[in-house]
Amino acid sequence: MNRTRTSGARRAWNTVAALLILAVMLFPVYWMLSTALQPHSSIANVDVVPTSPSLDNFRKALDTQGGSLVTSLLVSLGAVVVALALAAPAAYGLAQFRLRGSRPIVFGTLITQMVPGIVVANALYSAYADLHLVNSYLGLILADASLGLPFSVVLLRAFMVSIPGEVVEAAMVDGANRFTAFVRIVLPMSRNALITAGLFTFLFAWADFIFALTLNTTDDVRPVTLGIYEFIGAHVSDWGAVMATAVLSAVPAAILLVVAQRYIAAGIAGGSIK
Repeated sequence: MNRTRTSGARRAWNTVAALLILAVMLFPVYWMLSTALQPHSSIANVDVVPTSPSLDNFRKALDTQGGSLVTSLLVSLGAVVVALALAAPAAYGLAQFRLRGSRPIVFGTLITQMVPGIVVANALYSAYADLHLVNSYLGLILADASLGLPFSVVLLRAFMVSIPGEVVEAAMVDGANRFTAFVRIVLPMSRNALITAGLFTFLFAWADFIFALTLNTTDDVRPVTLGIYEFIGAHVSDWGAVMATAVLSAVPAAILLVVAQRYIAAGIAGGSIK
């Protein structure tokens, strides 16, 4: 009985501690939403609980930043396509072909994630100027794809190493070539890893600010991160509209995380059986 009471009390304290930590982590989100629902609010004049909530700030945010949200969505989706198109065959080659120097290549891929983004952005700008990719969707998509490409290669390689080689050999015995086996066998079995890599690439591209600021000199291609930065400068006294823009920019990423979480948690066994 004493053990049962001790165990129950420990679980109760753990639950309380977890709820407190969760409340601290989610409080900025609540404050952002609360400020967005209060019209004509400023830093010094924000109620903890909105007494008369309004959607005026969201209307203003959509009117001024709707195009930036669409731009971020197009650039992020394009970055996902480019990153997965390059990472999947690269990871499969490193995982299955027993290439010499594959481990140093993987290690070098990890090292590239340690390079500060501003260094890469400055180097890209001179190359983009020569290739006429500054202020273009294609240039920003390629730059943002590089943010998720190393992570995608490492993740997919770790996933594809555990794929039995006999499965691919059986497909080739049935008449499939190497490319067909990769597309019809390996990629479906790697669905969970592909979704995970695509999700993180989307989040990297969606949250990018350095490339958006460095590789764009006009407002022709302006992602939402850059839009919020410029919006704060123009509406520094109207924090309700700024917070409404921040809430709208967080919605796509939150929806994507909720929808894709079951695929991220799934293991290789479930993917191979299906």
